Amino acid sequence: MASTSSSTLTISSSSTLVDGKAPKHSSTSSPQSVALPTLPLRTSKATAFCRKLARNVMAMATTGEAPPSAVATDVASVEVAELPEFVKTLQEAWDKVEDKYAVSSIAVFGGVALWGSTGVISAIDRLPLIPGLLEVVGIGYTGWFAYKNLVFKPDRDAFIRKVKETYKEIIGSSY
Repeated sequence: MASTSSSTLTISSSSTLVDGKAPKHSSTSSPQSVALPTLPLRTSKATAFCRKLARNVMAMATTGEAPPSAVATDVASVEVAELPEFVKTLQEAWDKVEDKYAVSSIAVFGGVALWGSTGVISAIDRLPLIPGLLEVVGIGYTGWFAYKNLVFKPDRDAFIRKVKETYKEIIGSSY
């Protein structure tokens, strides 16, 4: 005959020291609950900056002028942070654009198309045998293109002439 024994598991809290400190007990805690200490409130530089910015905005909204400390900070930050030449060139090109809405739309749709194409390529890359096959096709096409357009001087000259003509049609000038 098999005998069964039943045992119950009980968990009791003890007053052992943790890291040399006695555990804190609240008057509302029961033996089954554990009270965790509260985390300290952290302030960061970003929070202080946001408060200062909100103060400056309120001052500008009510008086129409920025506080003197905000003006001095803004002037100092502009003098210290010089824009790179690339950014200046980009700003000048953006100022010359007449249809900013169309250019912005093309940029957004180009980004979406790039994101979608990376998804398609990663899906194809996960298929068995397809990546290896596409790599072999790419290597073969590169070899054929180099043989046809780059190996022999007359073919190379014709290819360079065609590239320059295409460049001239797109840009409008040649270098």
